[in-house]
Amino acid sequence: MGNLGNGLKKFLQNKNTVTVIGIIVVIFILFFAYNYRVNRSTNPISVPYATEEIASGTQITENMVGTTQITGTMAEGLGIIRNQSEVIDKYSNADTIIPQGSLFYERNVVDKEELPASIILDIKKGYTLYQLHVDTYSTYGNNIFPNSYIDIWVKIDLPSGVCKTTDGKASSGIWVTKFVENIKILAVEDSNGDDVFADPENIKSPSRLIFGVPDDNFILLKKLEYLTQYNTEMDPIPLGSKPEDKNGEVTVSSEDLKKCINELTDEE
Repeated sequence: MGNLGNGLKKFLQNKNTVTVIGIIVVIFILFFAYNYRVNRSTNPISVPYATEEIASGTQITENMVGTTQITGTMAEGLGIIRNQSEVIDKYSNADTIIPQGSLFYERNVVDKEELPASIILDIKKGYTLYQLHVDTYSTYGNNIFPNSYIDIWVKIDLPSGVCKTTDGKASSGIWVTKFVENIKILAVEDSNGDDVFADPENIKSPSRLIFGVPDDNFILLKKLEYLTQYNTEMDPIPLGSKPEDKNGEVTVSSEDLKKCINELTDEE
């Protein structure tokens, strides 16, 4: 046994033997590495594709996505998305139309927040975007945020006999009343249209609140803007979280003021 061990030791100490063994090991490594790359390149992989044409800015739903197989070589270096989870519930980019049968590419699929007009996607059917001009003071020190809720209170100075209440009584003097309630803030922008809260280290001064209101309420608010001769003011009052008893609907809370606005703009 000792002779066998000594013979093996001498065999391994021979420089030529070590060189040959090293060459064989390198050849094996190269062989398996080559086979791995070839198999990876030629073996098919499953990737998602569009089962229908998808317009720009469209949310990609599960029924729009199928799977097909391509070679690994085809997928490499082209930015092809390989997993359905990276496509479903995302959006087609604003400058992209994804044809039926097309694969999904990273440059063509984005999160909603990356779309230039992402605010519009949050508008309910029958609602219109409205911009309320504000400043740091009227937003309570910049404390009205996206996804928070506000009511709009109105102040208006009415001369005698200009308006009547819903019960037919003449009304004059300064009215201060809650007008539109349960409004969800979609964005708070500065005077350049940039997100006030985009950089937590450098919060900007607010210039406008953007939100959606029903079309008829939008018309009332726009009419109110033009009644400057009555020293009208619109002030946002923050509510914080969503009011639980309003079912998410924006409503007019003062029928008297609604009637007065329509009277002053000659529309009953």
